[in-house]
Amino acid sequence: MNTVTSADGTRIAYDRIGQGPAVVLVDGAMCYRGQGPMPAVARELASEFTVYTYDRRGRGDSGDTGPYSIEREIEDLDALIKEAGGSASVFGASSGAVLALEAANHGLPVRKLALYEPPFIVDDTRTPTPDDFDEQVDTALAEGKPGEAVTLFMKLVQVPAFAIVLMRLLPVWPKLKRIAHTLPYDLAFVQDFQRGKPLPADRWTSITAPVLVADGGKSPAWIRNGAKGLADVLPTATYRTVPGQTHMVKAKVHAPVIAGFFRD
Repeated sequence: MNTVTSADGTRIAYDRIGQGPAVVLVDGAMCYRGQGPMPAVARELASEFTVYTYDRRGRGDSGDTGPYSIEREIEDLDALIKEAGGSASVFGASSGAVLALEAANHGLPVRKLALYEPPFIVDDTRTPTPDDFDEQVDTALAEGKPGEAVTLFMKLVQVPAFAIVLMRLLPVWPKLKRIAHTLPYDLAFVQDFQRGKPLPADRWTSITAPVLVADGGKSPAWIRNGAKGLADVLPTATYRTVPGQTHMVKAKVHAPVIAGFFRD
């Protein structure tokens, strides 16, 4: 494990693997180096790239200096890109894709940007996220009920009730509870774009790097419509569907797509 210090003094833990042009992988909600798809993706990319995986603030071995803001997470990614040599290509999945998108829009030195299924709700193919959902999560956390906060999130992302019951019995549940306090961080990035309205055409106008926006062929219509909607408002974007895939990132399938885009 390595660490880099963010602008506000927070220690951000990261791993580095491989050799070649720098690539940074950005996790979505409830994921970090010890839990989630990115370490496996990094191993698949390592033959061509120097790949950085990191614990977003509040997760794993990273610190969590308050108060939280979106800008602090962008600064964390900026610190890692500087550590990687001053510029990097970035891949983000789910809410991590939105963090990567915002970082590029803030002017971080991103060579290429690959985004997989940012969870935008842009039409009526899915019920919008309730306006008070962030307050529901905050209340559960304030009452010392991280498991309830995780359950709220799982229901929001349409995990079946029986699967949530099963997860509560598995070793993964304590891990999820330990990072439940970071759920508001992800909500801060995505909730404004889960209202069932088209994405604003003028929101990410500062992005000049080539962008790949991808979704899975077996993902529900709402998330695919969100991905296509994002590609439509980004002048430098290419839209692609990965056949047979869902919201879950599978290293053996997705890494070649990422590598091909970053390589070209």
